[in-house]
Order: sequence, then structure tokens, then C-alpha cells
Amino acid sequence: MRQCALAFRTWGGVRAGAGRKPKGQRAGVSHLRRPAHARRRPLHVTLRVRREVAALREWELFVEVRRALTAGRERFGFRLVHFSVQRDHLHLLAEAENRRALSRGVQGLSIRVARAINRRLQRRGKVFADRYHARALKTPRTAGLALRYVLLNARKHERGVHALPYGFVDSFSSAAWFDGFARPRELVFGARECREEFRSRHSLDSPVVGARTWLLTAGQRHAVPFDVDDSPSVV
Repeated sequence: MRQCALAFRTWGGVRAGAGRKPKGQRAGVSHLRRPAHARRRPLHVTLRVRREVAALREWELFVEVRRALTAGRERFGFRLVHFSVQRDHLHLLAEAENRRALSRGVQGLSIRVARAINRRLQRRGKVFADRYHARALKTPRTAGLALRYVLLNARKHERGVHALPYGFVDSFSSAAWFDGFARPRELVFGARECREEFRSRHSLDSPVVGARTWLLTAGQRHAVPFDVDDSPSVV
């Protein structure tokens, strides 16, 4: 007589290809617990809106989005340093005291922006397609690239009749309040008009707050300087 070994099927452990598959063409943001955050590291945050939401770069809709961003620019230990509004997503450069401050600050901004969009479009329902994506910036190079990517993002997406004229800042961003371009400030066209238009609507000097982290102040100046006409580099 010969004893035969029995092979038992097991269901535990990590398996290749396991887990819920992404819906659509773009994978969603992971729902795993976000890592701890150190206050010395600024963040690049991305928020994407649902497909059925109208283009955010329609001026009157943008004005409402900017108003919401301004209202939530500094709360809960979260600070909005720069932003760029594209047709279907927003880029933010932010600082936060810790993970909780980041979560509460972005959540508060998201709620304000969603309400502003729904109110303007007279619609109801969700506005954002997924959780926000946040990437901590750890070196002067990544901080400089993130600034370049956010402030010049329209030069990546806008083409043809919508392309930005040479020498002009993107008025759908906070570029008008950035003083680190590689040209004299008086040659950054459109910046003064953006600041005056904002001040006339809000009686405030800026929709964003000044950076406090070393990486977004002195640190980013060690990176390669960029001009208002440059194309954004991959962060």
C-alpha cells in the first residue's frame, strides 16, 4: 500500500492580480491609511472632478472656486500656498502641521469648492471623482519642480485658441502672487491685472498664504529657476 499526499487549496496570502480592479481608464487613489506627515515637508495635492461637472476654467465658475479656496486657505493647521485650476482637476501646493491637519484642511477645501460648484451650476450630488492625492515634497529639487508644475500647468493642458500668450501668467492660478519667475516682476504680464481684479472682488491682497516651510521659501531657490513661458516638468 502507498500513502498519497493530499494538496489542500489555500486562500490566504498575497496573490498576483488580487484585489478590486480599477473602474474606467484611471485607477483611483488608494484607500489605505495615509502615512504620517512631517510639518517641514510641503505637499502637492491633486483633486479631480467628475466627468459630468462643467469645465472649471469657465470664468464665472472659476471665480466661485477661487472664492472657496480663499475662504479655506488657512484652517485647522493647513495652509494653501499656491493653486492651479484646470478643466477637470485642481493642483494645490500646501503645508500642514500633521496628517490630521492635512486631512481636515483638504476635506474642508473640498466641501467648500463642491458647494460653490453645485450652487453655480444649480446641480446636486458629488463633485469630486475620488479621494485627493497628496505627495510630500522632500528636497529642494522636488519643491522647485512642484512649483513649476502647478503654476505652469495650463501650458501643459491648454492648446490652440486656449493656449496662454507668451509672457503671461495663468489667471486661473495663483501665479500672479508668485515672485520667483526668472524675469523681472514688471515683465510678468497679466499679474498686476489679476491682483487688482481679485482685490476689487474680495478686498483681500491674495487668495493664498505665504509659505513657511524652508523647502518652499529658501529651499526651492536652489532648484533650477523657471520662467513664466516654460513647460511644466514632471514632478
